[in-house]
Amino acid sequence: MAESAQQPRAARTGTGRAKVLTSYDPRTGEVVGDFAIMGAGELTRAVRAARTTEQWWAALDFAGRKRWLLDWKRALARGTRDLVEMISNETGKPRLDAAVEVTLAVEHLDWVARHAERTLSRTTRTATRFRRDRPGSIGQLPLGAVGVLGPWHNPVLAPMNSIASAMAAGNTVVFKPSELTPGVGAWLADSWNRLSPSQPVLQVVTGDSGTAAALCKAHLDKIAYTGSLAGAREVTALCAQSGTPLVVEQGGRGAMIVQVDARLDTAAAAAIHGAMAHSGQHPAGVHVVYVADSVYEPFLELVAEQARALRPAADRRASYGPMVLDAQLDVVRRQIRDALTRGGRAVVGSLESIREPYIEPVVLTEVPETSIAITGEAVGPVLVVNRVADMDEAVERVNAPERALPVAVFTRDVRSVPEFADRLRTGLVTVNATPVYGVNGPGRIRDPHSLLEFSRAQLITEQRHRDPLGTFDNHPQRLRMARALFRLRHRV
Repeated sequence: MAESAQQPRAARTGTGRAKVLTSYDPRTGEVVGDFAIMGAGELTRAVRAARTTEQWWAALDFAGRKRWLLDWKRALARGTRDLVEMISNETGKPRLDAAVEVTLAVEHLDWVARHAERTLSRTTRTATRFRRDRPGSIGQLPLGAVGVLGPWHNPVLAPMNSIASAMAAGNTVVFKPSELTPGVGAWLADSWNRLSPSQPVLQVVTGDSGTAAALCKAHLDKIAYTGSLAGAREVTALCAQSGTPLVVEQGGRGAMIVQVDARLDTAAAAAIHGAMAHSGQHPAGVHVVYVADSVYEPFLELVAEQARALRPAADRRASYGPMVLDAQLDVVRRQIRDALTRGGRAVVGSLESIREPYIEPVVLTEVPETSIAITGEAVGPVLVVNRVADMDEAVERVNAPERALPVAVFTRDVRSVPEFADRLRTGLVTVNATPVYGVNGPGRIRDPHSLLEFSRAQLITEQRHRDPLGTFDNHPQRLRMARALFRLRHRV
């Protein structure tokens, strides 16, 4: 949501609160399409339709929903070319990157369709001889109607992680795409509506931050948000007002640690891709690399060589595309200036690398840890490479930020990584690879937790025998029996 305060590369038409949201190609400024800015009335109708349809959708068994979702998957797969084109037009991504994103999204949809029953179906629970557990069963039921707020940087994969999981769990979905990628959101909803025009299990509402805020206040059964830290704060506050449960998927480029025995060419290639892919606007990857002192110089040379080979542009052979938001250009400019002012050194690029709407690769080193080039949010094709005396110093630096981010460890001694990882304050450690969104980074696909997130547990228990404690009969013999069972069970 925070991106609503930041204008895209081409300004929207109209003044004030316009009725139409215009989507632009950030590479050329050309119009991609016009979409409605939906207000309270349209949103109310969408939520009402979701409430009506949820009864039909939830009443289907897992096999029935599986058939629908696999049909939708095939429709998405057949329309890959058009969807890739739309992603590329609205985000400026190279088509190959867009194709990878669509492939991962289709794979996730296929996975949840086939695994929802195994993950969510009712299982029996047996009682034990001396415990008061009652036999019964536990199952996962749909929440009802779910709202999804999607980001612009991965406009298909990021929301699909929630959309597909919520639908497979038996929920209907109202999807609000980013105001920068409304065409992608509309395309996804249209692909479902062509399969089932009379059952709007998936609906899209396009608009700006006002539309997103209204969705948070619509008293849905859950909101799923993927995006920036600032946006997460806004959504959390709005959902708190309405008492709506919220799940936040917040990404962020993390750190890499290069140990003395690492394959330097592999590590350098991973660092460059993790920092520069999609102009550094990915929600996963690498922002800063901590390199063991003895291999620092050769590693830095490899990184510089590979960075100089990259070329940002709008054509099909470009390494990456433009920056999408004007505000991000300003952030990168401030970070580079701050790093150099504080004593950092530019190995590749400089402030002159910012050639709107593109930023050529920038590699910095000897950057103080207090610089906003390290402490700030990574939003551009900038990589910081700093040397460390040993791995203790690397751990100290990685653990310094208030917010834990992914860590990539490069070493040949893979067996030592778990012990080393225990010292890191992070929820994700990758070995000899950088975190990739949807695979081993934020928004992980093919994860059972994505299904459980959109369901509620229901426990059914059965009383088969008389409960010696569930009575008002306080005869001393009952107390003696309870004490005997307690001593027998706990050996006291």
